[in-house]
Amino acid sequence: MQPAQDPNEYFDVVTEDGQPTGVAKRRADVHRDGDWHRAVHVWFYGIDDNGAFLLLNQRGRNKDTWPLALDATVGGHLGAGETVEDAFREVHEEVGVNIDPERFDYLFRRSRSSENLIPGVIDRELQDVYLVRDDRPLAAYAPNFAELEGLVQVPVDAADHLFRGEIESCMGRVLNAETGEVSRHELTTQQLLVRGQDLYFIEVIDAIKQRLP
Repeated sequence: MQPAQDPNEYFDVVTEDGQPTGVAKRRADVHRDGDWHRAVHVWFYGIDDNGAFLLLNQRGRNKDTWPLALDATVGGHLGAGETVEDAFREVHEEVGVNIDPERFDYLFRRSRSSENLIPGVIDRELQDVYLVRDDRPLAAYAPNFAELEGLVQVPVDAADHLFRGEIESCMGRVLNAETGEVSRHELTTQQLLVRGQDLYFIEVIDAIKQRLP
């Protein structure tokens, strides 16, 4: 199995407002030193016979940050010298489908600073956030077990209540990245990578609801 991340991968170091510094450092050193670096998030949503749904990434258990947490469908760092468009490769690498970049719907740039919530890791990212509508069934994806534990599908309405803390849990389905099996899955607020005072997931679900017919 491939490792969940390469500690020797190089990232461009940027300022807090995203300006290049001309410095590139190893992933491990960037996370050790708390350098700002760039990433891309792509959130998938769709509609099937049961209504609108959202896909969440259950992060791999061997990730160096936030193992097993539920996060954006696809997330990846920009390697040294890469653009956001280059980083769209993460879609195929993580969930096994090809999406025309023209279909990505830009939302906003998010600044996230997480300091010592994981021992020895200070993670400061500027994340460019996108939506994409894709109605294919959950079983049509091929999540990468080196990156994801699974891909979780949840109804948009249930996710909305969960993200706002109005319910403590809801039911969805998970595509297991190792076995390829689809089964029922209970999502809880404690599984969410973002919750509480951070409104990121709520802003995303509001944007999705605005785009539904």
